Amino acid sequence: MDREPNIVERIAGSQERVHIAIGAICNNNCVFCMEEDREGRQVINSAMTAERVRWVLESHRGAEEVCFTSGEPTTRDDLPSFVALAKELGYSRISLMTNGRRLGHLPYAAALVKRGLNRVYVSIHGHEPALHEGLTRTPASFDQTVAGIRSAAKLAAAGVELHTSTVVTKRNLPHLEAIYRFLRGLGVHQVVFNVMQANGRAHTHFDRLFPRYTEIAAEFARMLAALSEAPPMAYLVDIPLCTTEAVPDLARGYVEKHRRYDPDTGGGAAERRASGNGRGLTLSTRADLDHAQRDKRQECSQCRYDAVCEGVWKNYLGRYGWDEMVPVPRVAAAE
Repeated sequence: MDREPNIVERIAGSQERVHIAIGAICNNNCVFCMEEDREGRQVINSAMTAERVRWVLESHRGAEEVCFTSGEPTTRDDLPSFVALAKELGYSRISLMTNGRRLGHLPYAAALVKRGLNRVYVSIHGHEPALHEGLTRTPASFDQTVAGIRSAAKLAAAGVELHTSTVVTKRNLPHLEAIYRFLRGLGVHQVVFNVMQANGRAHTHFDRLFPRYTEIAAEFARMLAALSEAPPMAYLVDIPLCTTEAVPDLARGYVEKHRRYDPDTGGGAAERRASGNGRGLTLSTRADLDHAQRDKRQECSQCRYDAVCEGVWKNYLGRYGWDEMVPVPRVAAAE
């Protein structure tokens, strides 16, 4: 009898996507941004020239997805030409990770779709201006992002998949249900709740922003129980699976495997390695980040999720410890 793959199978079967960081600046100023050094990011991403973007695209034909990201990619005037090149090279999924504000100009959004864009991830962190803008620290950003979501929803008939990403904080945790209902009402296909990565500004402001994993999982499960949709199009991502046993497998998301090239500015983070491409680029992967900034303990090896678990952020453990992370016995979930 056919059945839906469980979360372990879904993660194990996931493919790597390519991230191309082109947004040298961001017109939001999110308090939890993982890229705390805005000036440094501007230097690095400004060096991601069209020639370098072409090399990355040409070198990764056949990848499941190429995603234009980092900073705010719509601030790059050559984004439409990059999207067109990706389509020309045969990428089947061409996506954009954005705050959505520029997409509110429908002709611009339509031009991207005409060139080949077919999936959009829009970051939105509340269902009302005060909540969203308190986190983005950018006046008028809520209405502009909502306008961008409305534009993308109008383009669904042209094949655009519309996903949103809401970073879960202590401020918006009590409002997950309201956020979900609001976004689905705008036509969003998938509402993703991302637990913060505990680096960058999320590390700087950890104590006032970061809820405990068990609190997040409990509120997310409560939200699902209150919804009448079957199944709800809500996913909880980047949280240790051992803390989410009360969440149905279909609603448990995961962080996609990815590879990303950045211009080599001479500093070189320890987790990056030379790509050998001769174009002044260094390669980093999701596994590099996990290895450098997450941890596991011996008990984790006994958990049914161990093979697909990335571990726990080291600075989260420094605040809250291991008590929440209870290994799930393998025999308890024989399929």
